[in-house]
Amino acid sequence: MRIGWLKMLTLTGAACAAPASAAEPLYTVVDATVLASTDTDWDYIKLEPGTSRLFIARRKDGLSVFDVRTHKLIGNVANSVGANGPLLLPQFDRGYVAMTDGSLLIFELKSLKMIERRQLASDGGLNGVVYDPATKRVFAIVGARAAQSAWYVLDAATGKPLDSKTFPFRKMDDPSPDGKGHLFAPARYDNLLLKLDSRTLAEQARWKVGCEQVVAVEYHAASDRILVGCRGDKPVFLAIDPATGAEVARLPIGKGIDGMGIDEARHRIVTTNGGDSSLTVIEQQDPDSYRLLGNVQTRPQARVMAIDEHDGRIYTVTADATFAAPGADGTAVPPTFHPDSFTVLTYKPGQ
Repeated sequence: MRIGWLKMLTLTGAACAAPASAAEPLYTVVDATVLASTDTDWDYIKLEPGTSRLFIARRKDGLSVFDVRTHKLIGNVANSVGANGPLLLPQFDRGYVAMTDGSLLIFELKSLKMIERRQLASDGGLNGVVYDPATKRVFAIVGARAAQSAWYVLDAATGKPLDSKTFPFRKMDDPSPDGKGHLFAPARYDNLLLKLDSRTLAEQARWKVGCEQVVAVEYHAASDRILVGCRGDKPVFLAIDPATGAEVARLPIGKGIDGMGIDEARHRIVTTNGGDSSLTVIEQQDPDSYRLLGNVQTRPQARVMAIDEHDGRIYTVTADATFAAPGADGTAVPPTFHPDSFTVLTYKPGQ
């Protein structure tokens, strides 16, 4: 047992350019709250700005609201079974939820009262919903691995449908707006990053990204850089110039990234990596200079995250699971998650 831990710690810290002091961890877990649950899986989690309400998309159990201060479940949004990706817009008192059946759930953010559940896509579930402040529009994106990816455009304040567009890619993850009229949209399996006009969705540029499975994209306004997380056999973090598409930085990260957050106060970028149960912590020294601080062990399947902009705490979720043997043809079998094991993890940053 002792040898196993030493080996794991050595592997976890192997990529560090400058290891953190053993007396001052990068992040430590300060709470692990277990919630009543079915055998549900999950997807995105979002922290409502200025509040302690964490919205958790638990597909079979619906959109759950968890108080990160009291560590208690507040409740569930009505008719939200199938929740996949929440978007929270306090300025309009609206919440939008991408659903696995292709519908879009709209609710009042303050009261959590459902307004409408509207069917958008019939050929695949919605992956996520994104808000563009430049146009005050919402984009809901189909996440199925079909031959095409459909986008639906709505007015953010009212939910009124405005437009739709189809892109010729198997899967597109959530785009990131720059607030100046552009969206940076990844095409996961085509290893592409698109620059789109956020009003018309016209393609303004197309860049080949030098990594496999472009999954996470965040535009960082303070440095005017696009931050990118990729999976594949050699998962990496990239920083890209939005004017030219040129790669200005590259660092290794953990396997199975699904979440990425920015801690402005500490000049950090953090990724959650479900494949090897880790947080990768990167320091941004200037727009084109980044340093790998280290990797923090989390728990298996902890792959999504939310970060509190005030205190830098990181929230992620997981559940115990059984992974059955592959089928007779070698096909992997989806895991079965254990009931009443769903856990919200809170990590506090070191000083």
